[in-house]
Amino acid sequence: MKTLPDYLREGLDLVSIGINPSTYSVEKGFYFARPQNRFWKALAASGLAGGELVPGVAAMEVLFRERGIGFTDVVKRPSSNAAALRDADWERWAPVLRRKLLRHAPRIAWFHGRAAWEGYLRFAESEPCEFTWGRQARRIGRSIVFVTPNPSGANAGHSLADLVRWYRRLARLRGRS
Repeated sequence: MKTLPDYLREGLDLVSIGINPSTYSVEKGFYFARPQNRFWKALAASGLAGGELVPGVAAMEVLFRERGIGFTDVVKRPSSNAAALRDADWERWAPVLRRKLLRHAPRIAWFHGRAAWEGYLRFAESEPCEFTWGRQARRIGRSIVFVTPNPSGANAGHSLADLVRWYRRLARLRGRS
């Protein structure tokens, strides 16, 4: 199965966790590749990236190697949209993500969207928890969990300004944790 590589190692400040890679992103070779996705704009405007980056593999490397931000997904199977995922995908991959997070222990596990966080909880943890945006009461090992709205262009319920506000809150937490 062709998918996006994980950008994981010990000592990361943040690990960005999407639901699953889009087939478009796999084709392009980097996370959040679709031009309509607001991730890169929100990241630059929030200060999390330390400046504006041109979306691509080189930007991923800069974030990973120089800025302490890693990338992975709850489910590694690519699809045209997250609605195409089956319970079997979550059952297979969510526990794998849990093991990765416990092994690498980033300071903050950053889930993109309620569906990513709740899907992870449903299939990798023993108990669900009440949902809220932002910092969660639950940790994954030593990692703080923070949930922001999904930056997908299909997520019309949250504007770019909303994303930037949440990413700035994450940046403040990153500075304090």
